[in-house]
Amino acid sequence: MTPAIHVDGLTKDYGRLRALDGLTLDVQDGEVLGFLGPNGSGKTTTIRLLLDLIRPTRGSAAIGGFDCHRQSLDARRLIGYLPGEMPVYPELSGADYLGYLASLGAGRPEPRVVDHLLNRFTLGATDLRKKMRDLSHGTRRKFGIVQALMTRPRVAILDEPTSGLDPLMIEAFAETIGELKRDGRTTVFLSSHVLPEVESTCDRVAVVREGRLAAVESMSGIREALPRRVTVRFAEGQLIPPPETAGVRAVSSSASEWVLEVSGSMGPLLESLRGLPVADLDVERASLEDYVLRIYAKK
Repeated sequence: MTPAIHVDGLTKDYGRLRALDGLTLDVQDGEVLGFLGPNGSGKTTTIRLLLDLIRPTRGSAAIGGFDCHRQSLDARRLIGYLPGEMPVYPELSGADYLGYLASLGAGRPEPRVVDHLLNRFTLGATDLRKKMRDLSHGTRRKFGIVQALMTRPRVAILDEPTSGLDPLMIEAFAETIGELKRDGRTTVFLSSHVLPEVESTCDRVAVVREGRLAAVESMSGIREALPRRVTVRFAEGQLIPPPETAGVRAVSSSASEWVLEVSGSMGPLLESLRGLPVADLDVERASLEDYVLRIYAKK
């Protein structure tokens, strides 16, 4: 089965600077992939190569089986794109902006989808009439999300989609991604620095660092791989040390409380607590931020 996005050995040099170095990655139909990395890691270069805004030094990329360079028009017909910095058409109204971008694409906007997105992001008749220059940054961003998704594209490339949105609209965006996942027709390639957003919406994450792919992992795999922080509180003082059990590491201990890191199953730890006067047990799972920071810190 042809992946929605196929990247093979993609490399981009700017003179002596290598912005992207041999990136190889597949994204399957209906998948939501978080594309992460610090500033200057190669994220924007990758997106520009997928859109054929720049040409690769070596390697290739394809959208829906169409080469992004040699068959760029066919590839771009499958894409809905939200840039990190939206171009502003100051003289266009919100409605004209959506109509203009719809006329440039091959896919026709679905009226039902457009109405649903406008309602979801609280874009009313007044916003549609206003000139783009008179809209706030957040409102322009909402129009950007609508135009990227209004044709139900096969691939949605979203660069920092919630930048400038308030918490309610961030929640609306997460709901929209959830609907796309359930529908299964749109693959989402999402670049973001907002890690809780990625954690709540994405199936997998790919992390780039210094132009190279540093890690690719499913969210479920990340949750299983990272240790949990477990705090055990006792109803009365315990003078015994924490258990020396496989997968359990003591961070700190006192007569009233143990703080432990637990990898793998909780079973051995729970068995070791049998018969002890445990008053409370608090389990805190490691977050995507912990995972990404570990990768960023690697030399």
